[in-house]
Amino acid sequence: MKILITGGAGFIGSALIRFLLNNTQHEVLNVDKLTYASNINALADISNNSRYQFSQKDICDAKAITELFNSFQPDIVMHLAAESHVDRSIDNPSAFIESNIIGTYTLLEVSRAYWHSLSLSDKDRFRFHHVSTDEVYGDLINDELFTENTAYAPSSPYSASKAASDHLVRSWFRTYGLPVVITNCSNNYGLYQHNEKLIPLMITNALNGKALPIYGAGTQIRDWLYVDDHIKALYLVATEGRLGETYNIGGHNEWSNIEVVRLICQILEQLFPNNDNPKMQYIGSYEALISFVTDRAGHDKRYAIDASKIANELGWKPLETFESGLFKTVEWHLKQEVNK
Repeated sequence: MKILITGGAGFIGSALIRFLLNNTQHEVLNVDKLTYASNINALADISNNSRYQFSQKDICDAKAITELFNSFQPDIVMHLAAESHVDRSIDNPSAFIESNIIGTYTLLEVSRAYWHSLSLSDKDRFRFHHVSTDEVYGDLINDELFTENTAYAPSSPYSASKAASDHLVRSWFRTYGLPVVITNCSNNYGLYQHNEKLIPLMITNALNGKALPIYGAGTQIRDWLYVDDHIKALYLVATEGRLGETYNIGGHNEWSNIEVVRLICQILEQLFPNNDNPKMQYIGSYEALISFVTDRAGHDKRYAIDASKIANELGWKPLETFESGLFKTVEWHLKQEVNK
């Protein structure tokens, strides 16, 4: 098949493209604006693959996106392009409204026009896969889990913009019959993630002897999902998921932020003891770098996903434990720092 991926130079998108080119025979068109969070180096190993194309375009540019659809003729669209950092959405919500809402609307309309132009057999094969987040559901107070039927209650401009885009995609299915699937995932981590996110920020700061700032008391709980597990789930949903359905994807790994940071410190002590790190002189231990800062406005206390639907319908389950995935992630970051 021909698969058009938006945001393919981002953290999850690049992992998805590497998986597709290394494990399938599909052709891939990567459409990415190349914003600050993009990392084209994450695609260096497959950039010369004959089944890979890249186009630097903004998904809000309907004319440019229409031209790409007409020339590439995709069978599947996997929409991952989004502004995704909560702190940035609080400081500058307009970029999130533009990219996540207007961009998704534009992509839906281009996809709808393209889908209508297809033959009946090609129409039956076409799918639009919208990749979203569990943050649209808001906060979990007790021991409950997010299911596909959990009511939306977004807390930040970021999660509100993703909730809006989810609703748009769902309505294009109900109103126009556009064949769509939606996934909502828990917190991703792994190789090539941008350093503004919690795990890579803590690893790189620790390696450089800098403070490890934790919001509030660090008691916020997240369900952590290794990115390589996530992209396998995305491919399953895109190719086998039931049209019009939503699938929650979670790692079954609930950890508080303070537990995550302490585990990172423990892994670093194992792989690169503070006594061997010249940037840790006079500090004592990696955990000594931990500092607590004023909590983020509207900070959700807990996210946790019930991923039984995708397990029962498509046979997916995460392969990595949080400990094994985090060890791989810390090890990779350590190699990056050493090779600088």
